[in-house]
Amino acid sequence: MRIVLVTGISGSGKSIAINVLEDDGYFCIDNLPVGFLHDVITSLREAGHQNVAVSVDARSGQSVGDLREIARGMGRFGHDVRILFLNARTDTLVQRYSETRRRHPMSMRAGDAGQAPTLVEAIERERELMSAIEDIGVSLDTSDLHPNVLRSWVRDVVGAERTPLTLLFESFAYKHGVPLDADLVFDVRCLPNPYYTQELRPLTGLDEPVANYLRAIPSVERMIEHVAGFLHTWLPHYILEHRSYLTVAIGCTGGQHRSVYCVEELARRFRRIEHVLVRHRALATRDAARS
Repeated sequence: MRIVLVTGISGSGKSIAINVLEDDGYFCIDNLPVGFLHDVITSLREAGHQNVAVSVDARSGQSVGDLREIARGMGRFGHDVRILFLNARTDTLVQRYSETRRRHPMSMRAGDAGQAPTLVEAIERERELMSAIEDIGVSLDTSDLHPNVLRSWVRDVVGAERTPLTLLFESFAYKHGVPLDADLVFDVRCLPNPYYTQELRPLTGLDEPVANYLRAIPSVERMIEHVAGFLHTWLPHYILEHRSYLTVAIGCTGGQHRSVYCVEELARRFRRIEHVLVRHRALATRDAARS
């Protein structure tokens, strides 16, 4: 069976992920207590289901920490298990709950003083509880993401063939903050900025004129070489730790020129030796807003 476990922080987009997978033919179960997971998967296998997606969240309580060992157990039985941990900044979550007017799952649990927690307190309490499994699977930071972009990324990750390690190169804009899903972060704001060249300003690092401009600057090539050298040195150590995904985030001011070019160059180099995925956060958000 192919089993996708969707977990993470409430309000970060788990329902969107489950709906995407259901549209793609997965048998989906929302908010299943962790303790029932093994029996449910066994029952669905006996019923002939091949693709199953299950959403697990903090309402499972402390038992959510058992998800790590349960997933390993399903892998030992030969199932293809993929785990998505969705996250978002607290200010983004507060805004989403304000817009939907829904209650946070942890808001119904009284605090030490016997009073219901505030929304921010409920979010932080959930973060503490979910921290036990935050490092399993692939983490996606959905802050500032258009729902259509999240849908595309979920399909991208779930559809990727199983490999020892998948490298995710991600460009981002520092003015929007560092992505929560980043394992390694490199700052390229020290490089010359094509934004200040009038004819290059409306273009992106995906466009050949911008690429030619940056390619001709020695410091840009040195930066890319140094980042690539770091990854070549330390990737074997991440592989020894049985990491399935490693997200390398490259940031510049607007996430439009320098970081995009560097990500594309690094992805081109590492595709020869690793399975590589590419994301451009600022460009994806801009394109989604235009559509």
